[in-house]
Amino acid sequence: MSMQKLSVISFIILTVFSSCRKERDTEDFQTVSDNALAENSFNELKNIADEAYSGNMVIYRSAMDTLVYGCATVIRDTTGNGGTITVDFGTSNCQCNDGKNRRGKVIFTYTGPYRDSGTVITHTPDQYFVNDNQLTGTKTVTNMGRNNAGNLWYAIHVDGTVIKANNGGTITWVSDRTREWVAGESTVLNIFDDAYLISGTGNGVAANGESFTAQIITPLRKEIGCYHFVSGSISITPGSRPTRVIDYGNGTCDNNATVTVNGNTYSIQLP
Repeated sequence: MSMQKLSVISFIILTVFSSCRKERDTEDFQTVSDNALAENSFNELKNIADEAYSGNMVIYRSAMDTLVYGCATVIRDTTGNGGTITVDFGTSNCQCNDGKNRRGKVIFTYTGPYRDSGTVITHTPDQYFVNDNQLTGTKTVTNMGRNNAGNLWYAIHVDGTVIKANNGGTITWVSDRTREWVAGESTVLNIFDDAYLISGTGNGVAANGESFTAQIITPLRKEIGCYHFVSGSISITPGSRPTRVIDYGNGTCDNNATVTVNGNTYSIQLP
């Protein structure tokens, strides 16, 4: 066989091998997407709690106590510094100001004000759906006081599931995170300039049935006015497959991110 033929065959084999490897790299991006969906869905519960507590439902439609404005009814039951707030979006889908359809309830119980050290806030979805994805489980937020930088920080534990719309499967998600309040604390009446840096770990089972682990590499920056993280990076390891590193960018509020796996970087759009 001539050297020319050998070169052609070698090129074909290399091309096929490279193509197959890239297919294997990309075929499990669903795990990356499922982790992002679960993370964002449970992160958003805090925003709903903030707006309900302040009595100014801007993103999720305005509501005050038991008065109805648009989608949500807010019901307060207070005892001393603590109490319960129920946000009821009704039994049928209602489109909120962020363009998402919601129905069901989210129940918040709190032992004291959000800014007070030691306060514990529990978030519990009750037949709660966002764009027909159902959230179940609990999210617990504990105010840990101030860190060495003088910023308030919170310990956050989530044990929940997202039952995806259209029989898309169930995501199981458990996480332990810290959330540092790095901007907006001084503007008490404006929650939309608030920003947090989030660190920690997580694990779960994607909708395809494969287990995964998650580790934040660079703190994720969460700005209240943006659904997705605006910067930071996190690694996702699905089963025995290679680790994927998700980079959320340099501060722009959008649903764009990059995923790097096996030295290859891909652009993706987050759910």
